Amino acid sequence: MALALFDLDRTLLSVNAGQLWVRREVRLGHMGRWQATKAAAWIFGYHLGFSRLEKVLEDAIGTLRGTPEADVVARTATFYAEEVAPMYRPRAREAIERHRARGDVLALLSSTSSYLADPVLVALGIEHALCNRFEVDSAGLFTGRPVGPLCFGPGKLDHARELADRLGESLADATFYTDSASDMAVLEVVGHPVAVHPDPTLARIAAKRGWRVEDWGPERKKRARVA
Repeated sequence: MALALFDLDRTLLSVNAGQLWVRREVRLGHMGRWQATKAAAWIFGYHLGFSRLEKVLEDAIGTLRGTPEADVVARTATFYAEEVAPMYRPRAREAIERHRARGDVLALLSSTSSYLADPVLVALGIEHALCNRFEVDSAGLFTGRPVGPLCFGPGKLDHARELADRLGESLADATFYTDSASDMAVLEVVGHPVAVHPDPTLARIAAKRGWRVEDWGPERKKRARVA
């Protein structure tokens, strides 16, 4: 038995759910244009493999201050059903089932929120969610602060180590699947790093270090032509 860790955006999914969320929130009037611009800049930096964007993520979490948690839970559930659920890569489930058959412990290791991680765990049968969680006060309102260390960049390694220690597992035996060079902190520690549809930076690193590279299916499903 060993840990099998899976990134979400552009790894299990063929898209970045954060981008879809921002567009949806703007469209529905829940997010202003300035907030959307800042979020888009963060996502752009993520794709370039930057790993020092924690302050930007903290600012994004801060914009939730005073928002009822129940509202975000409901909006995220609808968002998942309508825009995220159809976007799993075709062979993502195959990779998960290979590890399940070996008796490995499955964990999502993602910068997404716990609100989006929860339905992903249910859909894929993954046991643990290592992700970003937001503080909620006694009135059910977000305080604008994260709970624990941010699950991003080097922070992902903190979360992975905590889970490994809690389960008595070693990251030296773990497998981690991701598309992004921003996850180098974890990739360099696990025994089996795997690049899935890697960004250009990660593709170069994987080729240089001899890491496994996998193709889990097309970016988007092609629509059938109508005769």
